[in-house]
Amino acid sequence: MVKKFVPDDFIIPEKLETEEFRLRMLTVDDVGKDYEAVMSSREHLRSLVSMEDRNNTWPEEKMTIEEDLEDLRRHQDEFLERKAFAYTVVNLDESRCLGCVYIDPSEKKGIDAEVTLWAISGELGNGLEKRLLKTIKGWVEEKWPFNNAEYPLNKME
Repeated sequence: MVKKFVPDDFIIPEKLETEEFRLRMLTVDDVGKDYEAVMSSREHLRSLVSMEDRNNTWPEEKMTIEEDLEDLRRHQDEFLERKAFAYTVVNLDESRCLGCVYIDPSEKKGIDAEVTLWAISGELGNGLEKRLLKTIKGWVEEKWPFNNAEYPLNKME
């Protein structure tokens, strides 16, 4: 029997809101803003991914909006099926995607979940990614049913 990522009776947090940003489920409706954020932050995203998988070249140089839409559809389906949880990080008026947060099951012994996140390149200089990480760590500890979550791509404190 496959262990469920979260218990059936666990209520998935719909959103997290601070004075600076909002997290909510990433959906196919976010494709325009997500595509712009991903493509404007390719180098930063590759630097994060390369820490774990040097063969991964996502996002591809010529990734299309249709390919991003398929990626968002997969994330949305996983969320609705309670298999993994992808959140978009948007500014409060939701006019811009500022990054993403992913909560995935871990295959590592003793680790319940792997939480990864990124902020758009244009916000790195003001420390958004570090503030986002700090906020997410507290949120996961307080609101999620994990005993031991790991943050493999985000080592900064």
